[in-house]
Amino acid sequence: MELPVIDLHPYLSANHSGDTLTPELKTICSEVSKTLRETGALLVKDPRCSAQDNDRFIDMMERYFQQPDEFKRLQERPNLHYQVGVTPEGVEVPRSLVDEEMQKKLKSLPKECQPLTPTGPDPKWRYMWRIGSRPSTTKFQELNSEPVIPEGFPEWKETMDSWGSKMVSAIEAVAEMAAIGFGLPNDAFTGLMKQGPHLLAPTGSDLKRHGKEGTVFAGYHYDLNFLTIHGRSRFPGLSIWLRNGKKVEVKVPVGCLLIQTGKQIEWLTAGECIAGMHEVVVNNRTLDAIKAASQENRSLWRVSSTLFSHIASDAVLKPLGHFAESPLAENYPPICAGEFVEKELSVINLKGNKGGLQ
Repeated sequence: MELPVIDLHPYLSANHSGDTLTPELKTICSEVSKTLRETGALLVKDPRCSAQDNDRFIDMMERYFQQPDEFKRLQERPNLHYQVGVTPEGVEVPRSLVDEEMQKKLKSLPKECQPLTPTGPDPKWRYMWRIGSRPSTTKFQELNSEPVIPEGFPEWKETMDSWGSKMVSAIEAVAEMAAIGFGLPNDAFTGLMKQGPHLLAPTGSDLKRHGKEGTVFAGYHYDLNFLTIHGRSRFPGLSIWLRNGKKVEVKVPVGCLLIQTGKQIEWLTAGECIAGMHEVVVNNRTLDAIKAASQENRSLWRVSSTLFSHIASDAVLKPLGHFAESPLAENYPPICAGEFVEKELSVINLKGNKGGLQ
């Protein structure tokens, strides 16, 4: 199955009120909401996010991840749940290893659709960088901390802020279009995203050390945030699961961005959208890309330019508008977004040494 590619340019050029959109744009908005509901993933083309922007970002992150481990660990902040700075390999635990309900779910899938079973924590590094303004007062200070900048990268802040802000803008456009498609006010989602702890969170996987077919870099899991967006990686390996349980390897065209549904949009839509399951594994296509990169003397670090968009920490997650009338709404009781995030982080071993937090 090929995911549809939605060109955001017509929507960005139009009046963004759902009542005054042309029938053609309303149809596109309906396609956005339908695709997110049925597949949990969407490909978009945003004229503000170029392939050159993505390449510039990946070039810098390749350079960073190639640094010695002792240098990278200077940017480690376990006391802040690893929500800023670097997360070393071997820290993030795939949810499928610790969540019994998820284990039952994946075992019920047809054999050809089952994910690969990781043997332990993910062998990937990650860097967390906040995008956008933070609230002046919040009950969740650890989730809204100051950024960490590595020495020797004078272009770091500008590159991270530029690419991250562009991807947040793409998410906001998709969130508006999805809201319109779902029959909600166009700002139903974006209003809750203001000053959210959005995270530009690129991963770095060392294919020189871990480039064996079947290596699981990111075990079967969903994302706890609102919507996740990725630029195109130079090494394939991402697979997603559609709502019907079918496993699909994602191929992101040059110049496009991949958007996936997270747990927070599932909460806000009472399960109309469900958090999309996915994994990153070294496969045949990854091996082909490793061979090509080796021949061209290019970096063998697989960088994902991932950004997690969030609902604001102090906002309340609950089914919105007509979704509150859904028979499934009782499965999504009101909860502060920051409290929800902390509970999710505690499951996947990212609570650091904040022993008092549950």
